[in-house]
Amino acid sequence: MTVSMRRRSLFTFLGYAILSLLLPIAAAQAADSSADLPEVRFVTSEGAFVLQLRPDVAPETVQNFLAYVNDGFYNGTVFHRVIPGFMVQGGGFEPGLERKKTNAPIKNEATRTLPNLRGTIAMARTNNPHSATSQFFVNVADNDFLNAGARGPGYAVFGKVTDGMGVIDRIAGVKTGYQQGMADVPVTPVIIQTAEQLEQED
Repeated sequence: MTVSMRRRSLFTFLGYAILSLLLPIAAAQAADSSADLPEVRFVTSEGAFVLQLRPDVAPETVQNFLAYVNDGFYNGTVFHRVIPGFMVQGGGFEPGLERKKTNAPIKNEATRTLPNLRGTIAMARTNNPHSATSQFFVNVADNDFLNAGARGPGYAVFGKVTDGMGVIDRIAGVKTGYQQGMADVPVTPVIIQTAEQLEQED
């Protein structure tokens, strides 16, 4: 074996050795960062689901959402707009479609980093990009047209369902109709019984 070949072999060995040391560190860091992400558990009349939120990408949106959660705002509200193959929306009305008073609107943090894919949660709003308050929706399909830049500012995704997507699909399949001038309202109310932030593991 020539000197140059021995040198290349040594460099290759050192490269693999360094890589083998770095990979576990990177994996541990990824696990730690994932563990730091807030989680919220919703219990509904159709079952429970868990959300993992992304304050690293949408900090103001997550802070706003958690403020409503921790104030008990969502308890007793309904999913008032349900469209199969699209999304389920809630967080603003009590049974009977009584609108709840909300906090001030927040800025739109929609970004291409978090697209509106199936299972993600995003803020609902009016045509004004910065009008989101308490209402949210969970995508039950990949809704690319809602992404930032697709047809304008987009809708801010700030987390995803990590457990209970079957419950979301069940909600998406309930019978709907018109009530008080609103379309796609579940005939039998789908009630959010509780929404609570889960404690982070040490």
